[in-house]
Amino acid sequence: MSFRPRLLATIFVAFGLQVNAADTYRAIPFSALNGWQDDDHAAALEAFKVTCGDMSGEAWQSLCAVAEQNPNARLYFETFFQPVMIKSTEPALFTGYYEAELDGSLARTGRFQYPIYAVPDEVRAGGIWKTRRDIEENEVLKGRGLELAWVENPADIFFMQIQGSGRVRLQDGSTLRLGFGGSNGRRYQAIGPHLVELGVLQEHEASANRIKEWVLNNPKKGQEIVWENPAYVFFRRVDDAPTDKGPLGAMNRSLTTLRTLAVDPKYVTLGAPIWLEKGGSRPLNRLMIAQDTGSAITGPQRADVFFGTGDQAGIAAGLTKDSGRMILLLPIQEARARVSGL
Repeated sequence: MSFRPRLLATIFVAFGLQVNAADTYRAIPFSALNGWQDDDHAAALEAFKVTCGDMSGEAWQSLCAVAEQNPNARLYFETFFQPVMIKSTEPALFTGYYEAELDGSLARTGRFQYPIYAVPDEVRAGGIWKTRRDIEENEVLKGRGLELAWVENPADIFFMQIQGSGRVRLQDGSTLRLGFGGSNGRRYQAIGPHLVELGVLQEHEASANRIKEWVLNNPKKGQEIVWENPAYVFFRRVDDAPTDKGPLGAMNRSLTTLRTLAVDPKYVTLGAPIWLEKGGSRPLNRLMIAQDTGSAITGPQRADVFFGTGDQAGIAAGLTKDSGRMILLLPIQEARARVSGL
């Protein structure tokens, strides 16, 4: 059964979501979700429970209360949710991200020369601030005591900023965990297209892993390329996240490997279940939870899969750039209240 766009728009407005006239919305049965019956629904329910208590609205709170009673997971989702497909004029694109791990020090040393910065007051005040080149080449933050840690390669900082979180392995064996603290307000500009334009990489080579490899192997030219992206991310210490759990996401809760999805909150309620069907050489049909966001994640069919922590997770994330579809799971009682015939 298909929703009429105007009636379904009522649901999305009620959830604080953006409705684009060019997008179309329709309800589909669980039987139309490819691989639904084969997923580990109990694992998805555990990921959902991590953030469901933080969701607002009576419908979500009621569903969270039921989830905490540890029901049969598949039956829970099929009973209380309605799959809703958002078909966009923009092609679907699914990529990956991870929590980076770097070696570093709390003090500047001969090996560790490059600082990871905390948020300066100028950024806390809001608005657009200085560019990446200003911050790194002109050292506008030098001597202000904002250094959280020092690492050995500025390119590593750049790629950690793209991920939005990371761990710094200190020389005494301890680990400093860092999370997103703020940004300079500049628009993120991907460097891959620039490398293709310069003839450094072919278009089919411009994967995240290949771009990182080239920048690390060409430090001087790589630095100039990196400065073409004016956006800059600042970090904060994260001392309250368990070391055996993922980094904190946009809902300030730990992310779950291969269950957390970063989405555009204009279209998807944070904390909501999402059925993902990602194609490519490593297809993934799985019930995910929308627990994070990202500056490059825009549109109703755009998402980032969280692959976990460390180098192997980074490799897997860097190989992910696939099409497919994602389907919202909305509380069925809200749909019934607003859509006739459902």
